[in-house]
Amino acid sequence: MRRYLSDDDDSARWAGFAFREGDVVVSTRSKSGTTWVQMVCMLLVLGEPDLPEPLAALSPWLDHRVEPVEDVLARLEAQRHRRVVKTHTPLDGIPLDPRATYVVVGRHPLDLAVSLYHQGENLDRARIAELTGAPPRARQPRPSLHDWLVRWTRTETTALEQPDSLVGVLHHLTDAWTRTGADVLLVHYADLLADLDGEMRRIAGRLGIAVDEDRWPALVEAATFDRMRSRSRDLAPDTLGVLKDTARFFRRGRSGAGAEVLAPDELAAYAERVRRLAPPDLLAWLHR
Repeated sequence: MRRYLSDDDDSARWAGFAFREGDVVVSTRSKSGTTWVQMVCMLLVLGEPDLPEPLAALSPWLDHRVEPVEDVLARLEAQRHRRVVKTHTPLDGIPLDPRATYVVVGRHPLDLAVSLYHQGENLDRARIAELTGAPPRARQPRPSLHDWLVRWTRTETTALEQPDSLVGVLHHLTDAWTRTGADVLLVHYADLLADLDGEMRRIAGRLGIAVDEDRWPALVEAATFDRMRSRSRDLAPDTLGVLKDTARFFRRGRSGAGAEVLAPDELAAYAERVRRLAPPDLLAWLHR
């Protein structure tokens, strides 16, 4: 396995995780719909619209260095229900266990990047540095969204150096795309927007979960973007206070924002670059 290591994450923390039959691993790049799919999976597992604990406690982020790994593993070990574990590590950096199902979420890269830009303003970097022990970085003047997005589409890097770069995003999805099968399920953010009921049924089917039809409407309502935003204190990934505002974590939840920012020639350059970074069938799925 590759090791993905940054100030925030360390994929080596997976070494201490003991898999069980039925485990669900939600593997995404940042701002691709991670929390949304975690919520869907926990609603399906528990069969109730009201979660008994905050989502981040029920479905921990195993790689995140802000909390001691021993505490996260102990919480997961104590859970008696079917477990849902969050990771931002690609599948080539975590154990692939036959007892688990891996749900990988894709989103149009430009939309992901716009959300990533705005998320940067909502992170309490001093608090993150305090929790991880990393030295706080000097704050730099922030470019406009347009300039930042253009640079993001053009940055030459690797998935190990910058997992949330365009290169990293397409590596994460390409790796999952080549593994799609009985144990790996791809979910598209746009499909959740267009047909949440249908996507939840598809996910339930792949996880082998049967839900009472009388309960189904309440579960779907609980997973809507607006409903989740209204419960941001319980659903945002912020158990240790790394977000400035939990409501801002659920900012807009729509598609098409990225393409609106770039000029036609910049969009053409983006399209040419991604053709060199990912297979055409994946790109067709991702950009529809």
